[in-house]
Amino acid sequence: MYRHQTEIRVPESRVGVIVGKDGETKKEIEEKTGCEMIVRKDGAITLICEDTIGFLKAQNIIKAIANGFSPSTAFKLLNDFVTLEIIDISEYVPENAVKRIMGRIIGKDGKMKKTIEETLEVNLSIRDKSVAIIGDVENVGVAREAIMMLIDGSTHSTVMKFMERRKRDIKSKTLDWRETIDGL
Repeated sequence: MYRHQTEIRVPESRVGVIVGKDGETKKEIEEKTGCEMIVRKDGAITLICEDTIGFLKAQNIIKAIANGFSPSTAFKLLNDFVTLEIIDISEYVPENAVKRIMGRIIGKDGKMKKTIEETLEVNLSIRDKSVAIIGDVENVGVAREAIMMLIDGSTHSTVMKFMERRKRDIKSKTLDWRETIDGL
């Protein structure tokens, strides 16, 4: 059987969260994915796994926690229909604009971030220069589009209208799909 192995670098400040109290989070990741984790204090995590799916899920869980999500939110990635997307804002705007753009994504008193999360049923983590999204594959795609619109300068109201419209489209597609299945 083929063994997958990789090293993932995480911020030192997140190593303790990945390990968890008395190693509980690390143990849970290992049990639920079938992977072995070797964690160093400097933020280097070696992941070894024979199962390809488990290997990919363990990587995503570690990356999610490294990007600010709680372990309980990161464990949503064990579901086959849930995905993680990480947007590095510094790839789209000059260094001196990153802070301002992050502020636009968060919004006054966190309102825009909360609106994106509630409208699209996703979880967002905003740290340093990145925005991480966890949720249903289709909703994560819409959240990414909404964030890209904010980066490109769209107003909050325009982005909210866009999200509502896309949410209705997704809901009607889901209903059509369920009707087709029920009719079989």
